Amino acid sequence: MALRKSGLTVFWICMIAVLWLGPALASPEKPETQEPFEQGLNALSQGNPTLAVEKFSAALNLDPELVEAYINRGIAKMKLALWADAVGDFDKALDLAPNSPEALYNRGLAYSRQKVFDKALADYTQALKFAPKDWQIYYNRGNTYLDQDKPQEALKDYNQALKLHPQGPEILYNRSLVYLALDKPEQALADADRVTELNPTYARAFISRGRALEKLGNKYEALAAYRRFLNTGNPDTDAALLQQALGRIKALEASK
Repeated sequence: MALRKSGLTVFWICMIAVLWLGPALASPEKPETQEPFEQGLNALSQGNPTLAVEKFSAALNLDPELVEAYINRGIAKMKLALWADAVGDFDKALDLAPNSPEALYNRGLAYSRQKVFDKALADYTQALKFAPKDWQIYYNRGNTYLDQDKPQEALKDYNQALKLHPQGPEILYNRSLVYLALDKPEQALADADRVTELNPTYARAFISRGRALEKLGNKYEALAAYRRFLNTGNPDTDAALLQQALGRIKALEASK
């Protein structure tokens, strides 16, 4: 995902957090499907997607038209990174319920992860017709616009998401990245600072803060922000970002 041909390229990798819609909770109409369906929900909520797939499949064997089981099995498959298989489940759900925002939204997520961005955007946009107050859909459509190197469109969606969910640190953080891409460091800094107010442990906000301060010419404050990220970033999930921060520290320390 490269928004600009610059040192920011790696910054955009892994920074866009995907939010999952909660499981579709409607109960099965056929009593015999109730038990495997609920077992699937429990497995999904307890972080066992493999078992969830098994249980939702069992429910579907008993009721092949159970829309909620297709949706939730698709979500479980996404958690297993089985993106194409997940799309197949959401396709089946939409064959049965063409106006399901949950199926549309989650299929959009699966398409996004496969980098099929045009189809992802189409699904998010269609989902918003049926769930216009769902901030997560705006948020993830904004993420997909970033993947397509369209920061202005992403900004519109993040702004709308924030109207619906003003206390969302992940939205503010991603919007700070958009502002950096648009060369608006003051706004990027304001968003990064707001993130740390809402969630002081949101480490990645400090690398965004460092970039904004560096663009504003505040070398020593930028260094402090980068060092803060080095001390708080996750060595596993933030490995590429930590390398970026270390590189910026070395460059700033070497500059006059």
